[in-house]
Amino acid sequence: MRCRKAGWVIDLGIRKFFGTVPRDLVVRAAGAGTDLPWAVLHVRRWLAAPLALPDGSLPRRDRGTPQGPAVPPVLASLFLHYALGARMVREFPGACSGRYADDAVVHCVSEARARHVPAALRERMREAGLELHPAETRIVYCQDSSRRGSYEHAGLTFPGCTFRPRGVRTRHGKMFTGFNPAISKDALTKISAQVRSWRLHYRTRITGAGLARRINPVARGRMNYYGAFCRSAPYPLLARISSCLMRWPREKRKRLRGRKKARQAWERAVARRPRFLARRTWVNWVPRAW
Repeated sequence: MRCRKAGWVIDLGIRKFFGTVPRDLVVRAAGAGTDLPWAVLHVRRWLAAPLALPDGSLPRRDRGTPQGPAVPPVLASLFLHYALGARMVREFPGACSGRYADDAVVHCVSEARARHVPAALRERMREAGLELHPAETRIVYCQDSSRRGSYEHAGLTFPGCTFRPRGVRTRHGKMFTGFNPAISKDALTKISAQVRSWRLHYRTRITGAGLARRINPVARGRMNYYGAFCRSAPYPLLARISSCLMRWPREKRKRLRGRKKARQAWERAVARRPRFLARRTWVNWVPRAW
């Protein structure tokens, strides 16, 4: 995202990308990205593999890619690189685009250019067998301290992060408004549901090391990704993890059933091994509502 250099962003929404993208063009994009014939062969076979539905039926498919594994986002990024990115470089040299799987944005330096680009992209998507979603394709104004005025849309989500005007403090302590990202509400809700699904307070037979091996990869990945620009945004997620961790020793040890004793045990564990759990590298506090 280059919102500091360009004040306007076109948030592109492609209608049913994974269900309608032409397979032959996906194979061509894969062939343009590698000189290994076996890699292209695997992509062709993977696209043509039958898809079994829960009822056991095998519907015939001549378009689209299966969803779920890691391959479709890679192929989508590769396809849009040639279908969208190359077109932008040739026809709109002053604009730049960003892509993640089937999500794409285009940065423009002026409102006039932002209103002109979607028509050309709509035609280009039609040539590629796709269609821009009229309700999900929006022009967003990147408002900050240096850009005045208002616009209908002043924020967007890409990918998993919500970009909107936020208060930012410089290293010298001065506050200003920047068009910055932070974890989106949908991503926070989804990850919180994943943490609840662990049901840590029922896993009393595993050790503390086993608990750390289960939690650390997820916590460290979410902290590094969503905390790269706004470090405080993932705090609600870390608080939920802390709440789950507090229930675990209280269920495991009878002598720690009381909140006061459990809190004291937590503080001793943090002092003894401050980096044992990934979340402790950021916060060591214990949530009040556990």
